[in-house]
Amino acid sequence: MADEDRRRALAEFLRARRERITPREAGILAGPRRRTPGLRREEVAQLSGVSVTWYTWLEQARDIGVSRQVLASLARALMLGPVERRHLYALAGELPPEQPDRSGPGPALQRLVDALDPHPAYLLDANWDLVAWNRAEAGLIGDPGRLAPDERNLLRVVFTDPAMRTLLVDWEGQARDLVAQFRADAGERFGDPRAERLIRELSACSPEFTRWWQAHHLADFGSTRREFRHPRVGALTFDYVKLAALEAPGVKLFVCMPHDEPTREKLPALREC
Repeated sequence: MADEDRRRALAEFLRARRERITPREAGILAGPRRRTPGLRREEVAQLSGVSVTWYTWLEQARDIGVSRQVLASLARALMLGPVERRHLYALAGELPPEQPDRSGPGPALQRLVDALDPHPAYLLDANWDLVAWNRAEAGLIGDPGRLAPDERNLLRVVFTDPAMRTLLVDWEGQARDLVAQFRADAGERFGDPRAERLIRELSACSPEFTRWWQAHHLADFGSTRREFRHPRVGALTFDYVKLAALEAPGVKLFVCMPHDEPTREKLPALREC
């Protein structure tokens, strides 16, 4: 979205939200001759702690800067919900506010992952942390539950678990592609502290990650085929499918579909590993 279009969309969004809030909802005593359907600009400015002129310019789509602190104040004054708050930050060209930590992906998503057995399946959050997996996935890569919660990250497992270098037939090619995909994914959340911490930690312990990260290669997730050399069930070839979880922003579902009949026949044994 061009800057001018973004400013216009932000102005329209603020105006629409201002007009839907009644003075009573905002704790303002309305006079008998009031004709404004919602709040006045000066009232929003006062509630947000900004000048009336500055807020007026904002609703006029003027080319002015908006800090994260002011966005937070506007969100409170306009009583924005979580979805509206994220939309406000996006229109202002800022990262969305930190979301509260969740104990898991939610029971429905967890049941979906479990129901996909014996096909390996897992959920990744926006930082590529493994937040859910089924028995088949645990049988394929090892149970993530054996790791501390802050170590259950797909990139971290690929680059720090020695078993992955023999499990993945083409470890170097697969790992390099994952770095390029993660860079493209993280670029949409530039400055995210969790992503930056992960990058620093992997750069400190993996020369391959450092080299590939500094190459600045980018890649989207497309149809991905991965070959495994499993220590107990032998050769496996999977086609990976990725779906976004709308009820959990940033969370994606990955399902491993057997590419050939020999792999399909080994799924029950993989689930028992």
